[in-house]
Amino acid sequence: MRKFKHIKIIRLHHEGTHTLFLVGFGLLLLNVLAYYTMKDVAPSVFYITLGISIFLYAVIVNFFRCPIRVFNGERENSVVAAADGKVVVVEETEEKEYFHDRRIMVSIFMSVTNVHANWFPVNGTIKKVEHQSGNFYKAWLPKSSTENERSTIIIETPDGQEVLVRQIAGAVARRIVTYAQEGDSCFIDEHLGFIKFGSRVDVYLPIGSDIFVELGQRTVGNETVIARLNP
Repeated sequence: MRKFKHIKIIRLHHEGTHTLFLVGFGLLLLNVLAYYTMKDVAPSVFYITLGISIFLYAVIVNFFRCPIRVFNGERENSVVAAADGKVVVVEETEEKEYFHDRRIMVSIFMSVTNVHANWFPVNGTIKKVEHQSGNFYKAWLPKSSTENERSTIIIETPDGQEVLVRQIAGAVARRIVTYAQEGDSCFIDEHLGFIKFGSRVDVYLPIGSDIFVELGQRTVGNETVIARLNP
């Protein structure tokens, strides 16, 4: 098996280019205006505005960071975390939109401080991609899985098992980007999509899968092994 070296490189995700440009331009104009209107009257106002602007822009830059990660573990039958965040659900449940049977659901909640790129959790072929409009409840609520705006991706593994990945919008997140397309092959290490400003990713696995994470555990996308599929 080919071994990969972990590459510790941080870059900015291309999904943030437009946002970073607009916000940066807007903050620049705001600070120029504050400087020329307040420099003789209340210069402290300019410095306060500048400080807040730098902090705000740094938060947005941090949100769009996109580390390059290469999974070094055993790939066959492994299920890798699709996102950075915290495990908020590990339970057997009825999946009512595609499988219509019982599955094991593992849900990862992403706060605004997490990396928001999403990775494919398994190798396989993309059988279905479907986007559904919906509400914008807080992403950690159970009803967000079925009532919020979401994008559903079905992946068939090389041995014929199906894994469902669901990107879910939250109260703040209002844009889900999905790169997966039906019929394409997909692989661990590849980006599945991106969710802007905090949300959640659910993974539905076959009953009998071995689960390696627990509630409250922190995950690292494309690094943490959350489960193993049994052949």
